[in-house]
Amino acid sequence: MRIDKFLKVSRLIKRRTVANEACDNEHITVNGRVVKASYDVKVGDIIEITFGTRKLRVRVLDVREHAGKAEAAGMYEVLEEA
Repeated sequence: MRIDKFLKVSRLIKRRTVANEACDNEHITVNGRVVKASYDVKVGDIIEITFGTRKLRVRVLDVREHAGKAEAAGMYEVLEEA
């Protein structure tokens, strides 16, 4: 699954277009590398998202096409929030 779609489905970012822009502006890194929106997310990847001065690091636990509100939080594990 593309990272922009993963960020939307997991509800880390509210809209896919916003996730796409975040990738274009190099605010998303996976395993320490800046990635494009087309990056293929895999279980075990460490995603770091920069929101202005805030940083969020999560580990991917599950990749699914659709997830309800309750299941979305189970798709990742928060490692660091600063």
